[in-house]
Amino acid sequence: MLVKGIEIPKENIRNILLIQLGDIGDVVWATPTFRAVKEAYLQAAISVLVRESLGSLVEADPHIHKIFEVQRYSGNLLKETKRQIDLIRRLRGERFDLIFDLRLDDRGAIMAFLAGAPRRVSAVDRTAMWRNRLFTHLVDPLPTTERVYGAAEQTLRIVREVGIETGDPIPELWVPEAAGEKVRRLLDQEGVSAVKRWVSINPFSRWPYKEWDDGKWIRVIDWLWKDHKLATVIVGSSEEAERASYIRSRSRGEIFNLVGRTTLGELAWLLSQGYVHIGVDSAAPHIAAAVGTPTITIYGPSDWLDWAPQGTRHTVIVPDCDCSPCHQKGCDGSGTSKCLEELTVEKIQGAIQAFLEGTSH
Repeated sequence: MLVKGIEIPKENIRNILLIQLGDIGDVVWATPTFRAVKEAYLQAAISVLVRESLGSLVEADPHIHKIFEVQRYSGNLLKETKRQIDLIRRLRGERFDLIFDLRLDDRGAIMAFLAGAPRRVSAVDRTAMWRNRLFTHLVDPLPTTERVYGAAEQTLRIVREVGIETGDPIPELWVPEAAGEKVRRLLDQEGVSAVKRWVSINPFSRWPYKEWDDGKWIRVIDWLWKDHKLATVIVGSSEEAERASYIRSRSRGEIFNLVGRTTLGELAWLLSQGYVHIGVDSAAPHIAAAVGTPTITIYGPSDWLDWAPQGTRHTVIVPDCDCSPCHQKGCDGSGTSKCLEELTVEKIQGAIQAFLEGTSH
């Protein structure tokens, strides 16, 4: 049933599941929606279903009662769904009264249907009509003439159509104390705790067309130490360990390599301790901003108006190219972006310098 502006009755709604099977940034940007649903249904227990290993990001969120994770899969969707039988049984055992699927994908729709709630809500999908049949309520948010900035709108627009609203669309993450204790020991072990001030840097993205040259990052790291006595803690996933080692081995500045040594929840605590986070368009700036750390983020082909952290404490660096953002995965199918290749070290240093001068007052 297609609904618009109709509030789902709150009577007898005691157990709600929110499905967000996107990437790390998608989960971070969905936290305002998690919060809004809990505030609208105070009597209800709110659970979330996310991809494997992403649950640690929100395990301390006071609005969330339980976290479920879908394991990674590859290959035939039906075969992989069968492998999720144990998870499906656990979801059905929760007897959810209401499910929101916050993302237009096949897995979320199938999991929502199999979980068996009597009310299942998502946005209408005009490209896959079979998916629509798996829900009891479909919303169809109309585009507005005024652009709404920030990726939180992607999920808020769904719950807004059934009467759930929030005045606070800014993502927020809570970090469990256990994660903090583990990272404190790691910082002590690596010698980071002895440094007066340090910044976190993530030069890496899962998409190469969003990345900046490693040699230029080395120049920035050396400049931070030489001119500002700011040490660098480099972060990223275990797949990026080799590149991180390369950067560290060629840097003359004070640099600590913690790539691949934390869970996502622990990374959130680590980023909360830095003076500022500097990096490319990836998960790290979303996490850093959500734990209250200022960010300086390089954007190229992707649109910062949609994805950059909101607020005056966050700085966006964009190339001096008329074609940016182009929303393409590299120039002419190359997988690399000329706009980022041409982005100078001096421009990055200028943005960092402006931030440091602004915070010294």
